[in-house]
Amino acid sequence: MIRDITIGQYYPADSILHRLDPRVKLIGTLVFIVSLFLFDTFVGYILAGLFLFGVIKLSKVPFKFIVKGLKAVVILLIFTLIFNVFLTPGEPIFTLGFIKVTKEGLRTAAFMGIRLVFLILGSSLMTFTTTPNQLTDGLENLLGPLKKIHVPVHEVAMMMSIALRFIPILLEETDKIMKAQQARGADFESGKLIQRAKAMIPILVPLFISAFRRASDLAMAMEARCYRGGNGRTKMKPLKYKKRDYITFLLFVTYIGGIITINKLI
Repeated sequence: MIRDITIGQYYPADSILHRLDPRVKLIGTLVFIVSLFLFDTFVGYILAGLFLFGVIKLSKVPFKFIVKGLKAVVILLIFTLIFNVFLTPGEPIFTLGFIKVTKEGLRTAAFMGIRLVFLILGSSLMTFTTTPNQLTDGLENLLGPLKKIHVPVHEVAMMMSIALRFIPILLEETDKIMKAQQARGADFESGKLIQRAKAMIPILVPLFISAFRRASDLAMAMEARCYRGGNGRTKMKPLKYKKRDYITFLLFVTYIGGIITINKLI
């Protein structure tokens, strides 16, 4: 399960999606996520699915690698479907005692399930095709206007970038610790819930120690390189929009326009 969590990982490849400006990918991801909440028909979700599948093909990231990240949220997805099926009021289809399945519940569950899957795939695709440094520069540039109200934009972007970078590192560290504890006879799968929770202590303690050690090493490395925040700092690779970025913005506008048209016609 630990190895199935792919969020925050970068997949190196030579694709047009990797070469896009990080600001374009951040805005595009936000547009795609917002669009998922505008659909109220299956036709709209088919359009979103085709759009997402096309972007995945352009990214050259293996589809199996992308779908692997869904395994970590299977339980959340199942609970979402169950609650929507049995707790949504409407026209009953099946009734057994206090258990009632409604037509509206099935429809809502299907929409919520598709929405959750698309949301995870779309947001993960951004991290697969964008390095942490590019994400930091893109976020800092997009949040630049907030500097006028004294928001520490550079520091916020840096923290988000470091957090994303630490996710795969800590997951790998957790996997190593679990294997080491299992080699010493630890059992994480048998017993009651309380026993399983207690069995996690030998994992959490060294994990927290390792995380604080890595954070301390990172802080000392940044101080050794005279890091003093974003004021007055220059960039080796300043962000500049290119022709392909403007074309991508045009595709986003076309995508949103298609969604609005479909919602009005159907």
